Amino acid sequence: MEISFVRIDDRLIHGQVATVWAKVSKCNRIIACSDEVAADTLRKTLLLQVAPAGIKAYVLPIDKAVSAYKNPKYNEFKTLFLFTNPTDVIRAIEGGIDIKSVNVGGMCYKTGTTLITSAVSVSPQDVEAFKKLNEMGIELEVRKVANESKVSLMEKLKSSKLL
Repeated sequence: MEISFVRIDDRLIHGQVATVWAKVSKCNRIIACSDEVAADTLRKTLLLQVAPAGIKAYVLPIDKAVSAYKNPKYNEFKTLFLFTNPTDVIRAIEGGIDIKSVNVGGMCYKTGTTLITSAVSVSPQDVEAFKKLNEMGIELEVRKVANESKVSLMEKLKSSKLL
């Protein structure tokens, strides 16, 4: 399986992903990776309904996404992987998905998080996960939309005094 793009966006599949990121990444499959969402029948159904025409989408728990990635019968897939948080990205990498770069596009503000861009808020747990991803040599870049310039997530964390 070829990885066409990896994005953290807690909304998973939505308009921006369906209309822009899917085209920019030239994917033919989308895998939304989340144990929580895969177990939620309603949310899973809604996500699959907003997948772009002509691109097959799946909502899978992390372990099943890893198994699919490793399965040779899916070698022709050019996959856009979507995650809701950096901890799940670490689980996917540790499971064997060969991720080199992660776009951080949307992590909504919740109590206990710090806003570092207009679209990205991080918790202390997220910061630790991003530090680990950085130590693993994974490129971490922030862009809400495809036509924005890449910004280093680690620089954003430093300028926000979170590192």
